[in-house]
Order: sequence, then structure tokens, then C-alpha cells
Amino acid sequence: MLKRPRKVRIETERLILRPLTHGDFVAWTELRDASRDFLIPWEPTWATDHLTRKGFTNRVYWVNRSVSQGTALPLIIIRASDNVLVGAITLDNIRRGPAQSATCGYWIGAPFARHGYMREALSAVVEHAFVEMDLSRLEAGCLPENAPSRGVLERCGFKYEGVAQAYLQINGRWRNHVLYSALRADRRGRTDVG
Repeated sequence: MLKRPRKVRIETERLILRPLTHGDFVAWTELRDASRDFLIPWEPTWATDHLTRKGFTNRVYWVNRSVSQGTALPLIIIRASDNVLVGAITLDNIRRGPAQSATCGYWIGAPFARHGYMREALSAVVEHAFVEMDLSRLEAGCLPENAPSRGVLERCGFKYEGVAQAYLQINGRWRNHVLYSALRADRRGRTDVG
């Protein structure tokens, strides 16, 4: 039986980050649809049901299951001043034990790009991951030509690690990605961490 999802809510100066709910369908689909041309060059090919109610319902179930099982932390980003959805950020592939790590992915709606929202959200998620979730390493990748995404990662303390060949299918093609990581400062090089 699926456990009830833990309540996760992260607040920053301008933003609220929380899991997706069924009530977010209209805001999520409208923003994704309006930002389609902006997002498609950077994302995996959208499923045929990507913007449908059924596809969204499946996404919400995945969010609840992932949070309950501790395998991912998918959050939408809401502008606090007017409760407008601006994007989303996910810690995925959460690995416990000796790894204590996760992979970070994110997207921002076209009207909200270049306003510092993603930097603010990513900084908050990094702190949450290290302090509340006790993770030690966060990883992120992006296309080499995606200068805005690389800039966000670097401004949030992620360090360049290299290039992964044919890392993900983006917009229908296997693409190289530049890889970045953020490390929890108090654990670098320590071997006595429990």
C-alpha cells in the first residue's frame, strides 16, 4: 500500500516550492503549452499525452509515489506574490547508503526566464537536500550550448566535472551533456560520515 506523501514545502523570499497536485492541472498545462517552443530544444521528446488530463494525473501519482518512497522529490515553483506557477525542479534518482546523492533537473516557463527564479529555487533545493535530506552530492547535466542553465548551476555553487557522451535523448536525438556537481562542504573527503 502506498504511504501518504510527506508534506514538503520550501519557501524562499519570492517562491514556494511544493509537490504537484491534481489542482495544478490548468496552470501546469497552460504554462508548458505556452512555453513549448522555449522548452522543446532542451527536453526529451514530449509523450503524446504530455498535456492531457490523463498524462497529468499519471504525473501526480508518480510525484506522490516518489515522495513517499524517497526516490525523488519533484517540486513545482510558485511565485508567492500571486500564486503563479513559474516552473519546476526535481531531485531524482535519490541514492542512499554510501552515495547519499541525487540528480537535479529543472525547467522554467518562458515568461519567467531571466528573472532569477530558477537560481533562487535551485539554491533552496540544494540547501534542503543537504540539510533536511542529509544528501552529500547533487549532480546536474545540461546541453553544452545551454549557457543560461550552465550559469544557473555555476551561480548556485555547482562545479563543472566534464562531458558525458550521448547522455540523454533530447528533442529526439542522443546528445552530449556537460556535467556539474554540488558537494556538501562539511563532508568533502571525510570517511567517518555515518
